[in-house]
Parts: sequence; C-alpha cells; structure tokens
Amino acid sequence: MRAYIAAPLFSEAEKAYNLRLDHLLRELGLETYLPQRDGGEAAPLIRQGLDEDAVRRRLYDADRAAIDECDLLVFLLDGRVPDEGACVELGIAHALGKPCVGLQTDCRRFGGTDSNNLMIDYTLVWTAHSLAEFTQRLSDWLARNAVPLTATSQPRNR
Repeated sequence: MRAYIAAPLFSEAEKAYNLRLDHLLRELGLETYLPQRDGGEAAPLIRQGLDEDAVRRRLYDADRAAIDECDLLVFLLDGRVPDEGACVELGIAHALGKPCVGLQTDCRRFGGTDSNNLMIDYTLVWTAHSLAEFTQRLSDWLARNAVPLTATSQPRNR
C-alpha cells in the first residue's frame, strides 16, 4: 500500500517532522511519497537559476501523479491553520475516492476544540491527535482495510 503525505514543508521543523512521520509509515510497511523528498522543493531549485514555471510544472506533475497512484493520503493538520497546498492535495485525493486520514497534534483551533473546517473534518476517515494514537489507529485501520476502500464507504470513527 502506498501513502501520500500531505503536509507543510516550508521550515526545517516541518521538514524534520515530515521525515519522522514518513519513517513511522514505512515501519508500518507502507511505501510513501513525501513531496519534499520525492518531488523536490521549488524555492531552492528556482534560487539555483532554474526556470520558475518549469520547476512548478514539474513538481505539480510529480505530486499529482503520486496522488493518483496512492492508496491512502495522510494529511498533517498542524499549524495555525492546515497548509493550503496540503488541503488541495486532500481534496484531489478525496475526489478520486482515496481514503484520507489525519494527524493533528497542534491544538490551536477556533474555540479551543479539535474541530477544523467541516470540509476537512468530513473528508477524513479519522483524525488522531498524537503520533502514538496515529500509529495505533493506522495499524488497526490497515488491518481492517487490506484492500483500500473509498473514504465515503468507510465508517467515520472519530
């Protein structure tokens, strides 16, 4: 099973955490696509003198193909608000019928609740709030779903 990791990748801390999440997924036996590693990062390539439009098109094509090929999308919701690019990736995966699961360790949300925009919350099959909880829930989910199901056919077990 191949997982696409939709997460912000703009600071050293974000990139390090993404690698930690990637390692966890691989330990569970999943193949992964991590955009920062497998697609590349636009800003450094453009600073090297590469054509901006060509870089952006190449990264879009690589990431979009990986979403098309994934069996599961893992959405990292951390940050004051979820990353806008990751939200688009989530929407594409959901529209393609891919199951999407969330990890939200950041508690900064409106009203002090764990709620997000309803278009995010109801797109996700489930959301975990720590790496330990995420690991357990994903292990359980993978055991029940050896053959990937669509997000709309899965029970919501928040």
